Amino acid sequence: MSPHDILRHYYGYDTFREGQLAIIDAILAKQDVMSIMPTGAGKSICYQIPALIMPNLTLVISPLISLMKDQVMALQQNGLPAGYLNSSQAYQEQYAVLRACQERQIKLLYVAPEQLLTERFLAFSSTVQIDMVSIDEAHCVSQWGQDFRPHYLDIMEFVTTLPKRPVMSAFTATATPLVKEDIIKILALENPFQVTTGFDRPNLSFAVKKGKHKKDSLLQFIAEHSQQSGIIYCQTRQLVEEIKDLLIEHDYEATYYHAGLSHEERNRNQEAFVRDVVQIMVATNAFGMGIDKADVRFVVHYNMPKNMENYYQEAGRAGRDGEAADCLLLYSGKDVVTNQFFIQKQAENSLLPTEEAEWFKNLEQKRLKKMSYYCFTQNCLRQYMLHYFGEKAPYYCGNCSNCLNQSEKIDVSTSIKKVLSCVKRLRENYGITMVVDVLRGSTKQRLIQLRLDHLSTYGIMSDTSEKQLRHLIDFMLAEGYLAQSNDDYPVLTLGERASEGLFGKEPIQMIAFKETKPVIKKENASEQDVPNPALYARLQILRRELADEQRVPAYVIFNDVTLKEMCQSLPETDADLLKITGIGEVKLAKYGSQFLETIQAYLDA
Repeated sequence: MSPHDILRHYYGYDTFREGQLAIIDAILAKQDVMSIMPTGAGKSICYQIPALIMPNLTLVISPLISLMKDQVMALQQNGLPAGYLNSSQAYQEQYAVLRACQERQIKLLYVAPEQLLTERFLAFSSTVQIDMVSIDEAHCVSQWGQDFRPHYLDIMEFVTTLPKRPVMSAFTATATPLVKEDIIKILALENPFQVTTGFDRPNLSFAVKKGKHKKDSLLQFIAEHSQQSGIIYCQTRQLVEEIKDLLIEHDYEATYYHAGLSHEERNRNQEAFVRDVVQIMVATNAFGMGIDKADVRFVVHYNMPKNMENYYQEAGRAGRDGEAADCLLLYSGKDVVTNQFFIQKQAENSLLPTEEAEWFKNLEQKRLKKMSYYCFTQNCLRQYMLHYFGEKAPYYCGNCSNCLNQSEKIDVSTSIKKVLSCVKRLRENYGITMVVDVLRGSTKQRLIQLRLDHLSTYGIMSDTSEKQLRHLIDFMLAEGYLAQSNDDYPVLTLGERASEGLFGKEPIQMIAFKETKPVIKKENASEQDVPNPALYARLQILRRELADEQRVPAYVIFNDVTLKEMCQSLPETDADLLKITGIGEVKLAKYGSQFLETIQAYLDA
């Protein structure tokens, strides 16, 4: 079968997405691949289809047990010969999987990196021919990445034990140029075919809300997304449990996930969320990389993450089905302090040499600054994010809180000149608090002792409140007029746009300081533009019943897009069903008659 035939027969799609066919062709031509594709862009098809065409076994290195299990379950539902191997399986189950690979009953074997150098797996790998090793979440191999996993470094040692070097393919949704180069180097990819289809997720709406009343903001947001599946990320275990209890008190179906729970409880709670037994998962960042749930309609960050890589990856768990989804970040200054504490503790507990640990700490502090600037930029949030990952983007996306915020803008050109002049006269030696105190004409003892009250900029912004001035400085940091050092006591310095701020003739505008409310679409995104909503409800019930029988998540049967197309086209025959996105021959044989009966019953009613 050709790649197109496999796509139609097993996956139920008529056309490939951007970059997919080029990657498949490169792999089939025995060329290594380095691919960066956003979540939901169809990375897995890029290695699954070549694996079905190649004569021998393909190994897929996957970081989390739950991710493996879900992916293999979905492949088996499509009739594909896949299996997985990890520490959660009993010895006999592992033996059966390896035996099936040797007998060519399994073409795609998902394996945890911890298994690769075990005596048993090395012995097994000498008895089979491996055509490809595909590395999922490849950023885990890089120490510059946000999810470095030491066992990913075992991959190349394992590959060198094979009698014949396989094709190597690496896939990730999250990699800066530095991380990408590191992946290529560590995995020793040979002249790889490189594809970056872009980081943009047009179906995701981004919003930032600042302020002290986070719980009120959260409850308002959840009320606007009732009956929708969503994830709420919190910084600490204690906060996870607090927010979970808050939601339950307000009659929302919620569960929770953090490293302090037992393995069994984490798995049980995760299953409840994935199978829609509960609508909302409250979790630390320990949750998520292993989740293959396509219909998450919102992701809330109750606290600011420590870097843009984490935020992009976690927010990207929304809307993997391509439908509209909302991503809200609730910010307060305490988030920065907490993240700085975590970075410091990580450095203190590091096993790296002191100099190297200090270098990593500085890198993490720089990333934290970039993350905090995201919360204060008044430009398009999507543009800021894409620019961080090295992509150009338009100034207006029309789908983020900054673009949609119609608040009054004021000219702050003169105020910016005053702040920059003050920082310059302070010889870039002081932090935000001292700069604010000098500008406002404070009479604090230390300021007077240092004779800073003799500066020409002393008291020149005495009519500006401390909050307004700090808001302005945050804006200047986010927009590059100011910068901050990476010391334990960071000082303000002139930024790359300081000259523009001091001598530029164009007015600089900023949104007037006030508590702003992010613009969040109130309509139920999962039911937007659904023709025949009564039929859609019936099909959802049928899907739920079939999923419970099969003990799989509902989206593994059919995703929401497929159900909506059924409601639109009202198929009457098997041939009609095959024209619908996401229905291949295998799923038609398994479920087609039941869905046709439900549709016919609706039409007859």
